[in-house]
Amino acid sequence: MPTIRGIYDFPGPVAEAATKLKNRGFSDLEIYSPCAFPELDSVLDEKPSGVRVWTLIGGLIGVVTGYSVAIWMALDWPIMVGGKPFASIPPYTIIGFELTILFGGIATLLGLLVVGGLPYGKFGEMDKAYSPRFSADEIGLVVSCSERDVAEVDALLRATAAKEVDLVEA
Repeated sequence: MPTIRGIYDFPGPVAEAATKLKNRGFSDLEIYSPCAFPELDSVLDEKPSGVRVWTLIGGLIGVVTGYSVAIWMALDWPIMVGGKPFASIPPYTIIGFELTILFGGIATLLGLLVVGGLPYGKFGEMDKAYSPRFSADEIGLVVSCSERDVAEVDALLRATAAKEVDLVEA
């Protein structure tokens, strides 16, 4: 699948090009910029991260584990204290809360590794379309498209004042 990269000096033309590409059905867009620009934020519709599901599942496993282990130990070694029931829920809330935080944090780390694809590729390997110029003063718009759409994307990027357009990988 070919990847085309357009390099721009200003965020306005990048937003215009990305909007035109999205209107024509190109959904695999990536924008690299040295800082955040409001024009670019409104163009890309980011989906919520899947890491939050990992955190929720970890937290739920933690609270269930906290309560069940505490109740299981209380019923395994029943000690009557002041006429209270053996498996009283309120004292175990602290244990459930603490394990919710612990398991939620560990699951979040695992989610970052799995969903975020960390570590990325081989150690120190960057995306082929990325250029160190995007960390300094230029903005890059990277589009993945089919072979038949290469000419159309190239023409659209050049029409929106890209100062450089190149084919990164074919």
